[in-house]
Amino acid sequence: FMSAYIAILVVFILTLLAAGVDELTAFSAVAASLNNLGPGLGEVFVNYTDLSLLPKWVCIAAMVLGRLEIFALLVLFTPTFWQD
Repeated sequence: FMSAYIAILVVFILTLLAAGVDELTAFSAVAASLNNLGPGLGEVFVNYTDLSLLPKWVCIAAMVLGRLEIFALLVLFTPTFWQD
């Protein structure tokens, strides 16, 4: 679970960095979104309106993953789940 969580965190942070978001904002936005913590730091201190479209969608995906519990979502990708 921890390795999947860290992998997802790193992928989302790298995606935000590739979209041009600074390091502090990328880390805090993904951490706040994935953990449903509330406000982040940097550009997302008050709200997420200053982010462009791609970073907003990345944060939305992180929020959905955080609400669904990552482990439960990973079960969908196991072959035994889809066998009769």
